[in-house]
Amino acid sequence: MTEAILLVGGKGTRLRPLTVNTPKPMVPAAGVPFLTHQLARARAAGVDHVVMATSYLAEVFEPYFGDGSALGLHLEYVTEVEPLGTGGAIRNVAGRLRSGPDEPVLVFNGDILTGLDIRALVDTHQESGADVSLHLTRVEDPRAFGLVPTDATGRVRAFLEKPQTPEEIVTDQINAGAYVFRRSVIDTIPAGRPVSVERETFPDLLSSGAHLQGMVDSTYWLDLGTPQAFVRGSADLVLGRAPSPAVPGRRGESLVLPTATVAPGAKLTGGTVVGEGATIGEGARVSGSAVLAGAVVEAGAVVTDSLVGAGAVVGARTVLTGAVVGDGAVVGADNELREGARIWCGARLPQASIRFSPDQ
Repeated sequence: MTEAILLVGGKGTRLRPLTVNTPKPMVPAAGVPFLTHQLARARAAGVDHVVMATSYLAEVFEPYFGDGSALGLHLEYVTEVEPLGTGGAIRNVAGRLRSGPDEPVLVFNGDILTGLDIRALVDTHQESGADVSLHLTRVEDPRAFGLVPTDATGRVRAFLEKPQTPEEIVTDQINAGAYVFRRSVIDTIPAGRPVSVERETFPDLLSSGAHLQGMVDSTYWLDLGTPQAFVRGSADLVLGRAPSPAVPGRRGESLVLPTATVAPGAKLTGGTVVGEGATIGEGARVSGSAVLAGAVVEAGAVVTDSLVGAGAVVGARTVLTGAVVGDGAVVGADNELREGARIWCGARLPQASIRFSPDQ
């Protein structure tokens, strides 16, 4: 098995303002674009050819990754003219695949941080003789996900979308967003129109008698679809809780990229990452947060579980808790932004002009 498809075309609407200027897979996590971690783990598992299915801000990917040689990969890029959904995107790149009809092709969603044993998923696929194999993970509360019950051998029995009642929760296994397709199955997906692999392709295959195999791997798994999850994922990469060979430095309480400046009296904890050219002022305390390239956190500011966008400024003594400050935004001194606050790219909040609380 040597090739994979990466689905990186989503608009990342839930992540705004992080994705106003940057496609979701290119938002930095632990110092590098998130996609770097996925590519590095795929390479470590033996993949050498990756086709990226792009759409939103598609022009960003190739200038950064080029032909993939720096990562030991051969990368190709296919851009959708109109969004085609997950299944449509897979079908749209089929012409770039090199595998024979019965060979396996890996498919990854571009917003999942996982410790999945990729080789084990491929081995399960080949040993079971499946048409498609799915990575499944177990979650405590599956109501926000699609359930995938399996029989004693791991064969998929059904796909159940987001259960609404306790009676509908027949399993805690969910679709974790990584698959192995028999190459010939990809060609059966309708071409030229939007297709959801979760809602159309998989259920249709199951109803037609195809063999869909589930492999439960309950190592680290996180959907990075919200700003809070993205910040947590970045911190977990820095702390070493989430595996990646692409973290650009030693794991620990913080990761400070080479051209960043951190004042001697500042304190960085909880997996905080400070990006290239960023500045952390005297007495500032930054915990579990991501401060992106060129951003400034001024003296005495307290930043917790938050993301400070590229070139943004957090004023002296300002307190951020679970907040997102967009690229180039300026939050003046002595403000307080609490859980869920999002400051748009380029916005300016004057000194002590606004307070957020959980009740507002």
